[in-house]
Amino acid sequence: MVKIQISEMSWVDIQKALDRGSSTVVFAVGSNEQHGPHLPTSTDSLIGEALANKVAGKLGNALQAPSINVGCSEHHMALPGTISLKPGTLKSLIRDYCVSLAKHGFKKIIILPSHGGNFDAVREVVNELDQSLAEVNVVAYTDLKGLLRFLAEFSSKHGISANESGSHAGESETSMVLAIRKDLVDMEHAEEGFMGSVEDKIDLVWSQGIKALTKNGVLGDPRKAEVGKGEEYLELWAEKMVDFVRKQVDI
Repeated sequence: MVKIQISEMSWVDIQKALDRGSSTVVFAVGSNEQHGPHLPTSTDSLIGEALANKVAGKLGNALQAPSINVGCSEHHMALPGTISLKPGTLKSLIRDYCVSLAKHGFKKIIILPSHGGNFDAVREVVNELDQSLAEVNVVAYTDLKGLLRFLAEFSSKHGISANESGSHAGESETSMVLAIRKDLVDMEHAEEGFMGSVEDKIDLVWSQGIKALTKNGVLGDPRKAEVGKGEEYLELWAEKMVDFVRKQVDI
């Protein structure tokens, strides 16, 4: 089986892949933050890692770089376990990361933020890298509302409402973590959180924190989550990302 994760490859293997034309690399930018009473703090990173792996595989002739597993999570700091970076810190980390990849010959760098709090920082640093890495295409999906809409669309196929699907530790994220690491999910403690429209409340969460909407840290209702749904959601999300990337760069 051909390896695509550079963290599992030797430098010799990576050089051979580059020589074969594998000049596209994909990595996720996740977080370590509370995800309600039933999900691990690594939720966004677990999902991001799985998503990046699928996207790299579907693009073909692409490699997957290690995920960045801590992000901008200040709005979750009211609940234990959350670790947060300042936006400038995350941007510097991503900048150094991409410069390293570019020096080794990667010409197309695909960044997949899997945590909403990272989207603005990722968008800003990609705009900066477009200037500083003139010969490299750096692409990132940073439409947070678009992401929430298509995740809700996936859930709706199973009769799950947008409010149940949720945007944080609801049905959609819980289903995906069940599909990735079922052993880390405690469904006995899965409970409903904020059930309103999150799109209208995003600015409130950014400014006042997650507890402005929910005491248990959940936006949605995870109780209808299932492994099979999660597998489907990850596959559909990866397909969406591949379509997006191919519209941005020639792969």
